[in-house]
Amino acid sequence: MINEAEVQRTWGPIIEEATGVTDKSKLQWMSKYCHFHNLNESVHNTVHLNPNVNVPGMGNTAFPGDPGTLNQFAGQLPGSGDRPFSLLPLAMQVAAQTVGLDLVPVVPMQGPMGVLTYLDFVYAGGRIQNADLASALIIKVPMSGTGEIAALTEGEVIYAGNVLTIPAGTTTWPYELTFIKQSRIDGMPIFRVRAATTAGNTMVGPFTGIYQQGSEEASQSIAAAIANGVDYYSTADVGTPAIIGNWDGNAELVKALEDHVIGFSGDAFANSGGNGINAPTPGANNLPGYPNINAPDPYLRGQGEDTPDNLIGLNLFNKSVAAQTYQVAAGVTREQVQDLKQFGIDAVAQVEAVLVNELTQSINTLILSRIFANGATNAANVIAVDGFNLSEGFQIGGGGVLPFDLGPANDGSGNVTFNKAPVNVGQGGETQGTLQRRLLSKILAATNLISIRGRRGPATFAVVGGQIGTALQDIAGFVPYPLSNTVNQSGGSLYPIGAIAGVTIYVDPTMSWNDTRVAVGRKGDGNSPGLVFMPYLMAESVETIAEGTMAPKIAVKSRFALVDAGFHPETMYYTLQFVFAPGIEIV
Repeated sequence: MINEAEVQRTWGPIIEEATGVTDKSKLQWMSKYCHFHNLNESVHNTVHLNPNVNVPGMGNTAFPGDPGTLNQFAGQLPGSGDRPFSLLPLAMQVAAQTVGLDLVPVVPMQGPMGVLTYLDFVYAGGRIQNADLASALIIKVPMSGTGEIAALTEGEVIYAGNVLTIPAGTTTWPYELTFIKQSRIDGMPIFRVRAATTAGNTMVGPFTGIYQQGSEEASQSIAAAIANGVDYYSTADVGTPAIIGNWDGNAELVKALEDHVIGFSGDAFANSGGNGINAPTPGANNLPGYPNINAPDPYLRGQGEDTPDNLIGLNLFNKSVAAQTYQVAAGVTREQVQDLKQFGIDAVAQVEAVLVNELTQSINTLILSRIFANGATNAANVIAVDGFNLSEGFQIGGGGVLPFDLGPANDGSGNVTFNKAPVNVGQGGETQGTLQRRLLSKILAATNLISIRGRRGPATFAVVGGQIGTALQDIAGFVPYPLSNTVNQSGGSLYPIGAIAGVTIYVDPTMSWNDTRVAVGRKGDGNSPGLVFMPYLMAESVETIAEGTMAPKIAVKSRFALVDAGFHPETMYYTLQFVFAPGIEIV
């Protein structure tokens, strides 16, 4: 051990005067060299000479041989007497840099179980659960096939419920459903509900009597009508019922924030036969309908005075949260504890650090897998609802399709896969730079898509693998077609590598080089939809002495909850993939 400051004060002026060197770093190492040189060659300030080897020296440095067993110690090849010193006394695998805890809000838990509370605003006007209560004004209900939804037109009327026959022989149903639109979140159809008025047990058909908007009693709840009826019908007048489709699940209320209905607060429902005034008009498919169901027109003064308000309800939901556990243990021998002390190493502390790293890696992997899964679910919903996706394939020459695999969905139903026609990049003017630039545009599009679907703001981060990350670094500062970015091209600062249009780009080192998926997401504040990390005990360590060996044993446990908060947490993430046909390279 040396006092480096004292050494530099002693030798620095001498070196500076003799050589003219003034650079601080050079003076530092040259002063240390002079000090060591003086220690090694000087004895009592005089040079020691032993030209005739009259005094035995130490000889060359040498490690001792392997004695084999203790009784062979005397025959062991001796070493030079030096104490072996390793510049790397402990080969400890350092954690790869990961990004999980930077991407989700952290809300600590006070105990092993908690309750996550959040609000929901729904279109009300009644309830769907009980037969003796009024029916809801607007509902959302799944159909058995996407073709059935596609066949519906805006304002088209269908009928649902158990078929009843009144004494006059007229066949009727308790509910008239008017198709408004598809949910922009999950693609389920949304209907305006009108219930037939009742007179004892007599149901009156729509062409001979009155249907009322939601909040009127019917012979059964809308939920029961759909669950029990199974089918839905094209007409309610006399004759054999025309079954045109099937339900594929239970009715539910429509969320006013996520699936806003334009005409709910205006004149659209009244003009389309609201309040039981007007009969439906034939639609394009010759079925009855209300073509103005989505009109944004407000009420006239007289209409506003005479029309009751449509209701929006407030629901408070609780979601129970239970801490889950990662745990791992490690042991060391008493010899390791004793012998590593000569290198100044605390074996127990080092093992504990490795265990904490093991838990952190597991947690980060879990967070990233859930982000990619939620993004894949959102991508599948966008394909179902809007018929497009931002994943892109590239090939030289036209024709054909390329397969895409976004990984598993968040419901565990399997991987989200599809085929898509690739982009032909073999045309004139295409370079590796222009191909890389396309990646930036897709990531930027995903950020705005999250803003549109989630309605909480644009994305704040994107997670990529090494190959895509390298391409983004390579294209940083693309002069002919620039996009605002702060991506760092320095190889020494890979994680994160910078930002593109305000979106921080992280490289996940656990992704394989050929994994070209990209997860784009928005980090919330714990009060908005999305993933929330709720730690109870982030890393608790317990040390004990093993009875059999009397050696230390350390166990580390992490207890936390990773919660999909909100009603549509997947809207905060979007997963896309870039597929490159043979012959196309981006790096």
